[in-house]
Amino acid sequence: MFKDRTAAGQMLAAKLNSYKNDPGVVLAVPRGGVPVAYYVARELGFPLDIVLVKKIGHPDNKEYAIGAASLTDYVVNPQAGVAQTYIENELLHIRRRLTEMRERFLAGRAPADLRGKTVIVVDDGAATGQTLLSTLAMIKKSRPAKIVVAVPVASGKAAQLLIKEADEVVACLIANDFYGVGAFYDNFNEVTDEEVLFYLDKLARLRQAS
Repeated sequence: MFKDRTAAGQMLAAKLNSYKNDPGVVLAVPRGGVPVAYYVARELGFPLDIVLVKKIGHPDNKEYAIGAASLTDYVVNPQAGVAQTYIENELLHIRRRLTEMRERFLAGRAPADLRGKTVIVVDDGAATGQTLLSTLAMIKKSRPAKIVVAVPVASGKAAQLLIKEADEVVACLIANDFYGVGAFYDNFNEVTDEEVLFYLDKLARLRQAS
């Protein structure tokens, strides 16, 4: 059990020390992954960026990821059996939201260059792993040297799924009895856009001062 995302981020950062000397980038899954990723990036001395990728949900269950989209590309599970017209409509909606996120969180700054880097993808937890799985497929298109998935807590099923696609999966806790990520936090309040901006700005100022 974690007190909050701050405590979870500090615990997770301690498990990632072996990457401290790598040329790397921490990518946070917004919004809940950002407070956790802040402490990982601060500990490793890596820049912090956000994943400008969102899942494409199944038409019968939007929470179930059948793929993911970025501003320039997308991937869809070929077994999803979903009409292309649905995918195209979802892409319009997703990319509208991603454009808003880029303008709000990156303020016109280009996303981090991932080519040849150790990329540590951080979220506040992984229940099914499907969203992160689709996100990894998109990140691989940028040709990083290594991809590490880092989460405070994951279900056993999610961990098994993700290790097939990531170079390493790092978790403080892997639980077989899993009733949702929030069940492992005393405080699991929704992260606001303002908090995301706070953490991004705070780390940028720390890096400038060092």
